[in-house]
Amino acid sequence: MSAHPDQDLIPASRLNDLYAEWDTPETVDAVRSAIAERYDVLMVEADERAYATLHDERPDFAFNMAEGLHGVSREAQIPAILELLRIPYLGSDPLTLGICLDKARAKQILSYYNIPTAPFTLVRALDELPGLSVGFPAMVKPLHEGSSKGIYDSCVVRNSAELAREAGIVLETYRQPALVEEFLPGREFTVGMLGNGTDTQVLPIVEIRFDALPAGVNRIYSYEAKWLWDRSDDPLEIFTCPADVTPDLRRRIEQVCRRTYDVLGCRDWSRIDVRLDADGEPNIIEVNPLPGILPRPEDNSCLPKAARAAGLDYNALINRVLDVAMLRNGFQPAARKAMTAAASAV
Repeated sequence: MSAHPDQDLIPASRLNDLYAEWDTPETVDAVRSAIAERYDVLMVEADERAYATLHDERPDFAFNMAEGLHGVSREAQIPAILELLRIPYLGSDPLTLGICLDKARAKQILSYYNIPTAPFTLVRALDELPGLSVGFPAMVKPLHEGSSKGIYDSCVVRNSAELAREAGIVLETYRQPALVEEFLPGREFTVGMLGNGTDTQVLPIVEIRFDALPAGVNRIYSYEAKWLWDRSDDPLEIFTCPADVTPDLRRRIEQVCRRTYDVLGCRDWSRIDVRLDADGEPNIIEVNPLPGILPRPEDNSCLPKAARAAGLDYNALINRVLDVAMLRNGFQPAARKAMTAAASAV
């Protein structure tokens, strides 16, 4: 495939965000330390050797946090191996992980169940653009990415030329279709979910404060905002938790997140991104069944932030979701090192 004609206009960071989804060694070690408070821990790298390691070691339970290596089903790879080997594990199953990483499929399911989500279309090739009906402003993003990967300040487009530019960058840089959806102008929130069924807990809502962003940029939580402007050595005051919302708005956000969590088959935990439309109605932007869990407060990781607001420090959060997952699998959580838990990460 030839280079994009606007290659020189693509920010260097966009050509080097391959690892945005993957957990850092610091995060992996923080999870290991939390689990080790009660269990013996076997660390398993989620690479091509993972099957052999899991087959030979046979841990009692797996704390899955693997984003995967390649392909649109990469987040489902380790859970599928665990199911093949009949090793119980934490988190959503392969089907849910695959659906949630395909933003269009997730939005189609939500729409079927009348759960609000922005109208959208897919661009698989630039020659499709003349036949598409797209209202502006619109948001352009890769179909199969997370952690704000591929979502830059320039992804809010206001005319056909900007749409063609951003869709072309997605097609060429990420080698996948571009999701083009209506830009929602309202406030944005992210909501941590913890549990299963009627016992699912909605953690305190986190609001993204766009007034903390540099002047003149678009009101989105872009890659620049998440990884470049908001740094652990100079964090932005970009979040409010608990969010300052009315009881009615809190109820509506929690309600739409509970429905989404159930409809998409999420298990044990997730983080759900919500944005208000022009009428103030909460719309689902994205569902993250493998939520980010950076350990340090200055890293501004939203699920740990929400957990702290609920009275759970980092280790308590990790062990709480581990308890939730073990109970779902018929285990009685231990207060001491009585089992071998495998932490799978990449």
